[in-house]
Amino acid sequence: MNLGTKIYTLLFGKYVGTDEFGNRYYQSKTGGVQLKRWVMYKNTVEPSLVPPEWHGWLHKTIDEIPSPTKIKPYKWQKKHIPNLTGTASAYYPPGHVLSGGKRKKATGDYIAWAPKNS
Repeated sequence: MNLGTKIYTLLFGKYVGTDEFGNRYYQSKTGGVQLKRWVMYKNTVEPSLVPPEWHGWLHKTIDEIPSPTKIKPYKWQKKHIPNLTGTASAYYPPGHVLSGGKRKKATGDYIAWAPKNS
């Protein structure tokens, strides 16, 4: 974390909450039109670690501070997971070198476009 951000948070920030990943959220102590909101990440500075409800609050889409007791997910909603790119759990499509490098044989159902002779 940046030392300047820590000092700014100490002087001008008001703590508003923590998410399930341990990220802490702040807003300016003084309100007004230019109310600032920011996050102090627990470990890695990775924006995909911000859950959707907090993302909406940070970007002023919603004004109500997210609370785990108030937010009830729909049955069809999946639990938020951060971006896994560059980790051991990253997705590699069939044929990718890191997933074995073997692809299914082409079926021949593709015909490449070619311009017609005029």
